[in-house]
Amino acid sequence: MHRRRFVALLGAAITAARTLRAQQKAMPVIGFLGGGFPSSRAALRAAFREGLKQTGWVEGQNVTIEYRWAEGNYDRLPELTADLVERRVDVIVTSGGDLATLAAKNATSSIPIVFIGGGDPVEAGLVASLARPGGNLTGVPLFNLELWGKRVELLSELVPEARVLALLVNTKRPGAEREIGAVQEGVHAKGLQLRILGAATEREIDAAFASLVELQARALLVGDPTYFGRREQIVALAARYKVPTIYDWREYVADGGLINYGTSLTDTYRNVGTYVGKILRGAKPVDLPIQQPTRFELVVNLKTAKALGLTIPPLILARADEVIE
Repeated sequence: MHRRRFVALLGAAITAARTLRAQQKAMPVIGFLGGGFPSSRAALRAAFREGLKQTGWVEGQNVTIEYRWAEGNYDRLPELTADLVERRVDVIVTSGGDLATLAAKNATSSIPIVFIGGGDPVEAGLVASLARPGGNLTGVPLFNLELWGKRVELLSELVPEARVLALLVNTKRPGAEREIGAVQEGVHAKGLQLRILGAATEREIDAAFASLVELQARALLVGDPTYFGRREQIVALAARYKVPTIYDWREYVADGGLINYGTSLTDTYRNVGTYVGKILRGAKPVDLPIQQPTRFELVVNLKTAKALGLTIPPLILARADEVIE
């Protein structure tokens, strides 16, 4: 009798284990490839999960997310992507600009890829067109290059006496030269001069700010994706050296920066989450057009302006989407 009971219990346990394995195997897996640091993107990852939830997917309940972070070491992107492909994830999300998307595209032609950010994906050769991406890619680009002229214009309105502007940029990052060219075009259109501050590491960023006085730069532009995880350091240095600075994302201004102009990262991550959810439901990337940004944020921090001795022009305040006091 005991032996029969033992055999019955053992059979039940084996059946339960098989059922559990089947359920785990059935749960789709999202591979998330990030070029930056995980700590700096916590709020954005929450927005991504919100987009997933809108399409019926909840992390830990009916979907799993495998994160891989390059932490600014873009050379690691191919290796990290290969790991996700070997893991046989159901969809890959890239958040590291065109480099991350290109790494994923080179690694697989069968796993759907949804990218966050980057420039014009058609110009970069990632997709055939915005309306019909083709292949296994779709996503939400940020078209950040096209916004540098507007940032130069805003900075000139804020500091009209500044004849020399500086751009803080990681010149070691592939593609940085395109960003520099876009800023130079905007600066030259205003009849101003531009100084390039190349910096990749924490120490180099410190040194770049220390050189501002010598370079006679009266205002600064910051927008390299490498710096998103170093926001606190950069905002603190801008305050210490009392240099008016414009950034690409509102997160800098929320952390104490002066002003930003750019697309909404929160909206972008949420929209990508929605696209991923649709793909998990059976949609094909080729049938999901590239989403162009529709919301651009102009955020001003009045407390920071006061500390810098700046008066924000009424026209900028009138156009601001948010004023932090």
